[in-house]
Amino acid sequence: MPGSLRDSLNYASKWTLRKAWNAGLVYASYHWSKATKNAKHWGQPISLSIEPTTSCNLRCPQCPSGLRSFTRPKGMLQGDLFQQLIDDQAATLTYLTLYFQGEPFLNPDFLSMVKYASGKGIYTATSTNAHYLTDAVCDNIVQSGLDRLIISIDGVDQEAYGKYRLGGKLDKVLDGTRAMMNAKKRAKGKGPFVIWQFIVFAHNEHQLPDIKRLAKEYGIDQLAIKTAQIYDFEEGSDLLPQQEKYSRYEMVAAGFRIKNKLLNHCWRMWQACVITWDGLVVPCCFDKDATHRMGDLKQTNFKDIWNSVPYQNFRNSVLKGRSNIDICRNCTEGTKVWEA
Repeated sequence: MPGSLRDSLNYASKWTLRKAWNAGLVYASYHWSKATKNAKHWGQPISLSIEPTTSCNLRCPQCPSGLRSFTRPKGMLQGDLFQQLIDDQAATLTYLTLYFQGEPFLNPDFLSMVKYASGKGIYTATSTNAHYLTDAVCDNIVQSGLDRLIISIDGVDQEAYGKYRLGGKLDKVLDGTRAMMNAKKRAKGKGPFVIWQFIVFAHNEHQLPDIKRLAKEYGIDQLAIKTAQIYDFEEGSDLLPQQEKYSRYEMVAAGFRIKNKLLNHCWRMWQACVITWDGLVVPCCFDKDATHRMGDLKQTNFKDIWNSVPYQNFRNSVLKGRSNIDICRNCTEGTKVWEA
């Protein structure tokens, strides 16, 4: 059975009648809100992202973790806060991304959290730079029940890879990938759906044919070609690729602008949200510094935050004018090109 089909069936197996009913409520409330320009919400989130840590071993120049530029507190997600959230949402939640900023495997309790969520029948996913994927860790990943593992790899040689992944070693990424694929073989195919994610920059776009060949050589389940998010993109950047297909931005007379037309609605605002390591609820993964705080799980129950007046006001602001919201102005609503 092809890996993508197996992954789809695995995700479908997480659904229950209650989860399907909730998803229907979310879908209906989203389209009602779009039509009426008045935010309503009748369900709970279908998916959540939660941040295991803000810490990272690399210094990528377009990443707050890499730049060490957060103004919000930094730290590690604690198990009690995580379990409280999962217990609260397990009946309706189908998809959990254990990643926001930072390198998840730096949290020593990370795989225990994965195992807890997986045991509740939730599809679990994460993203890693793969520098900590030893043979033993990969065996533990399989045992944790992690469903999807995204590995960042932005070059086929150290020069290209290291230009953006500052402090990173391509050999570690390749060794970690090999360890993960071997762990899946030892487990007779059990283990996460493995994706290589290749962000296209000016310095690596010529390597697209090579990364496709290398992905097949390593037996990767899927290759994701992703466009780069650039801060202060209006004046351009030497990171932007020449091939327009692989850029989030386009050149105009005044400089550069995002290709996204910023229509006044957003599915994410109804079906998902992000929770920082210390329990802050923010509306979207583009809010990397948690400036739009809808609530704090250390003080308020998640369901009360999800249906609160501040959250509804934010959804209404999206319906009235996304271009007026800072975190929306660099949003692309889908930035990967699935290649293999």
